Amino acid sequence: MLDEIDLCDLVPFRNADWLVGDEGIEHRGTGYFIARDFVARRRDGELWEWPLHMAEKRWCTPSLFREAFLVALDRYGIARDAGLAESFALGFGIRAGRSAVPEAGFVMLGDLLRPQGGERRRRVPSAAEAGTARAPRTAERIAARV
Repeated sequence: MLDEIDLCDLVPFRNADWLVGDEGIEHRGTGYFIARDFVARRRDGELWEWPLHMAEKRWCTPSLFREAFLVALDRYGIARDAGLAESFALGFGIRAGRSAVPEAGFVMLGDLLRPQGGERRRRVPSAAEAGTARAPRTAERIAARV
């Protein structure tokens, strides 16, 4: 009989801040609760509500919320999509840290904003330009004002 039961379904997930149970996700310190039926809520169609909303809470540790939220999605059978990665990046940015598991779906904000044509290159001034265009020294700027 134990072979037929997935023990992950019986034991709630918990980390230092969050508990994921059958009914939803609960913050262990504040009691803040996200009901299971509302975990997949969206803003404007594509962005996920909770990563954006929790980013507004000063007491929310991004990496611990992210960990619990992803476990909840798996437990509740909610599919991840590109909007989830974008929501975490827009909400928490680099504060959520990099994932050791690439398939976790987290994308750094810089990865979303990087130009599509590859790396951005700086224009290097020619030797002639470099010699003529320089900012005046502080003493020169002060003397110009007097």
